[in-house]
Amino acid sequence: MDASDRQNEILSLLTAQDRVEVEDLARRFGVSLQTVRTDLRDLSARGQLSRVHGGAVRIASAANRGYGERRSLNAAGKRAMAVLAADVIPENCSIALNIGTSTEQVARALSGHAGLTLLSNNINIINMMMDKETRDLILVGGSIRQSDGAIVGEEAVAFINRYKVDYAVIGASALDADGAILDHDAREVSVARAILQNARTRILICDGSKFDRSAPVRICALAELDIVITDRPVPPEFAEAAAASGTRILIADGNPETESSEND
Repeated sequence: MDASDRQNEILSLLTAQDRVEVEDLARRFGVSLQTVRTDLRDLSARGQLSRVHGGAVRIASAANRGYGERRSLNAAGKRAMAVLAADVIPENCSIALNIGTSTEQVARALSGHAGLTLLSNNINIINMMMDKETRDLILVGGSIRQSDGAIVGEEAVAFINRYKVDYAVIGASALDADGAILDHDAREVSVARAILQNARTRILICDGSKFDRSAPVRICALAELDIVITDRPVPPEFAEAAAASGTRILIADGNPETESSEND
């Protein structure tokens, strides 16, 4: 089987499943791992798939899904992560939440917390917290992205830079095993960075499926986060990077996967 035949077969496999693995393809075709990686690189360069750590995914799987659809994906895992986040965050503090279906679940989990000052660029979060016990609700100013109710752009960044909160909770579209935190929209990333830079404790909430996805824009590195909350054990390389940077990793059942002595 030549390269063209292998690559056509890879694309055929991706019509039936979301992801292919380098090692599985090497066994299937009887070729080296490097040969498979070359095939995937060629297909990625032609825009026919998206590379992820250890394999590749369909373009449709790599791109952002509709916001309503994303709300229903792994809903139970998102709720469990949100409960853990709410356990970490005390009452009577200030918190910033960015756009995302996981951060919306955090807002719901915080609805019983008294005395919160909550800042968000997510209109959905502000609306759901209107009748709760929050002390203050602050909606970030700027341009509204109508597809999901996010407020993004330089005006939003300038607005956030006027504040300093106790806790920041952000989501992301993709996680690299080396510790890179990634997203698709550069405007949204600028807002996430501003939220992190203006917080005393920085939390990422992201389910484990994000290790299977790819995105082009870097939000931050693990060293810029204090806590990562997820719903399944992380890749060893990610855990090692977290330990080196002193970032705690918490699994949604409440058991710490990796914690540094600095944070114990």
